[in-house]
Amino acid sequence: MLPDWMVDREPDASHPHRRRFTPRYRRKRQLVKVIWICSGLIMILSPALNLTLTLILATSFLSFIVLDETA
Repeated sequence: MLPDWMVDREPDASHPHRRRFTPRYRRKRQLVKVIWICSGLIMILSPALNLTLTLILATSFLSFIVLDETA
């Protein structure tokens, strides 16, 4: 019932989001997850609104940089 690329976990060359299934992209996603967890812990420990907003913007920007397709 599932497509072949979902069953065997191999990236299909014709799939529009092929890069999301590559090991390199999965490592990048894991790195972004760790960055967000660390950022969240800092936000919890220092509940100043200006620091929280700055961290959210900076972490979002850093996440986009890490997950960029060109790198």
